Amino acid sequence: MAPKGTKVVATNRRARHDYDILETFECGIVLTGSEVKSLRDGKIQLKDSYARVVDGEVWLYGVHVSPYAYAHGANGHDPDRSRKLLLHRSEIDELAGRTQQEALTLVPLSVYFKEGRAKVELALARGRRRYDKRQAIASRDAAREAERAMARAQRRRSVRPE
Repeated sequence: MAPKGTKVVATNRRARHDYDILETFECGIVLTGSEVKSLRDGKIQLKDSYARVVDGEVWLYGVHVSPYAYAHGANGHDPDRSRKLLLHRSEIDELAGRTQQEALTLVPLSVYFKEGRAKVELALARGRRRYDKRQAIASRDAAREAERAMARAQRRRSVRPE
């Protein structure tokens, strides 16, 4: 989840289903003026997006930011262009090393505004296999059922006259 005091613009719910999230990073993102306006309107899609470290820089691919309706001619933007992410050098080096050595991937989890600046929550993740997904769903359902049973037992104790 994005930190408190932020306005979440878009989330990639599919990423948490398809990947085991190992670590998250908060990144800045380089945008043009019309892209910022579109983001504020919530016109962004993170489905099938990913990030890569290329020549010591982190780039975000596959994100679709719809053109701003009121932008004129040359002021518009390419909706599917790759966008540069802003991280500290040590974080970029860590991401580059871990993605190459451990066969991990970089997946954006959410885009949000924090203190007026657009941020991306980037996750270092490992892909799940189909049976892993089923196992995760089963364990989540079991935990939910146990929580319900405890709540029912708690209500019975509080309702009973003493």
